[in-house]
Amino acid sequence: MKEAVDGRVARGNETRRLVLRRTVDLASVEGLEALSLGRIATELGISKSGLFALFGSKEELQLATVRAAARVYEEKVVRPALEGPAGTDRLWRLCANWLAYSADRVFPGGCFFYGTLAEYDAREGAVHDALARAQRAWVELVERCAEEARELGELRAGTDVPQLAFEVIALMETANAHSVLHGEPDAYRRARAGIAARIAAAVTDRRHAPPTA
Repeated sequence: MKEAVDGRVARGNETRRLVLRRTVDLASVEGLEALSLGRIATELGISKSGLFALFGSKEELQLATVRAAARVYEEKVVRPALEGPAGTDRLWRLCANWLAYSADRVFPGGCFFYGTLAEYDAREGAVHDALARAQRAWVELVERCAEEARELGELRAGTDVPQLAFEVIALMETANAHSVLHGEPDAYRRARAGIAARIAAAVTDRRHAPPTA
């Protein structure tokens, strides 16, 4: 009996992973509202009842998709940057990783969160709240990396950390938007140069400036 139960759990987990691999890609292009249990069941050849047993509702499918996208984001952008020492180098790696994540089309629609936040920013509900938490966590991480660099003396003591984070994130998002909308890969080079220049303008010593500044 235990083996049968374990087998069902394993199959359910594999189906869940299969579904979420599809939904994160689909939502990055068409939005979270494009997700439905019926559509995904048809596309993947899964029974709708089986999919309902895994997710329960369209909203839960959307929330699971947001969580899955956040795990990918953590793997591609955040974790590699945090593996190195704190300071301006970590801040720069975080920004460079984000630009690579968008440019490499980890999600076919560019940054998953840029598109879905625009879709839900004026709405209310659980999906809006999940996206808002993810966006706030990202801003706070960039601010924290900048604050660490300031505390280490690599950024000037008077550096306005929230302003610096706001500006570098704005450059990242603009690059993503231009690339997706206009097919302009040069937007990433421009954003990279702008972010490097903005960090370099705040360092206490040129040794702490990004490599492309």
